[in-house]
Amino acid sequence: MTNTNEPILSYLTDMDGVLVHENHLIPGADKFLAELRTNDIPFLVLTNNSIYTARDLQARLRHTGLDIPVESIWTSALATATFLNDQRPGGTAYVVGESGLTTALHEIGYVLTDSDPDYVVLGETRTYSFEAITTAIRLITAGARFIATNPDATGPSREGILPATGSVAALITRATGREPYYVGKPNPLMMRSALRRIGAHSQSTVMIGDRMDTDVISGLEAGLRTILVTSGISGRTTAENFPFRPTLTIDSVADLVGHTRAPFDL
Repeated sequence: MTNTNEPILSYLTDMDGVLVHENHLIPGADKFLAELRTNDIPFLVLTNNSIYTARDLQARLRHTGLDIPVESIWTSALATATFLNDQRPGGTAYVVGESGLTTALHEIGYVLTDSDPDYVVLGETRTYSFEAITTAIRLITAGARFIATNPDATGPSREGILPATGSVAALITRATGREPYYVGKPNPLMMRSALRRIGAHSQSTVMIGDRMDTDVISGLEAGLRTILVTSGISGRTTAENFPFRPTLTIDSVADLVGHTRAPFDL
């Protein structure tokens, strides 16, 4: 059992459903982040979205009223690049994805190619093409290793849900018989890479999220205490359907203002 009496020295927090919702600030999120910065508490904002670079996300968040440093944003694309750099430095990859993913791979020195790559890396994109997916299938069949930034099956839009990385990965798996290795949440690997990013330790870090099936379980499996906010996907009732529980459930991050050092005394 995680000791809730350990001091809180750092935070990992999901973005959508915790800080923003459909490009609108969740009330109190700005005050929560301001308190962390005022008290010099390290934090990292996590997202499974691999479309945007950290700088892109910084600009989008600024429009909602959140001023977050680029170095405090951690995407599944960055986590994927870190993983590949650890596994096979200076490798090659065929990428199906947007600038968030291609930029992250370029920055670690990867060469992007469709000629006998080490990896096929699948990320989220709004313009999946039949040609690109066909190329990915052929390369994987020929021996390229299959990596995906995250397993999310759908994503939100103003018109309704959209197929996301996990859905396209399932299509490729059906055609190749090869399952991808997913780097993003709920893989605790993303939590551990985030902890290393800010020099934090799992025993003194809290993970805040709005989804039991990604945020809470990945935090739990990485040894972090977890806070579920009901301002996004999972509610108090639906959370009871899971065989694991968050350390604390609150309405929103606004409840943490004034309690960032000792949230479990709420």
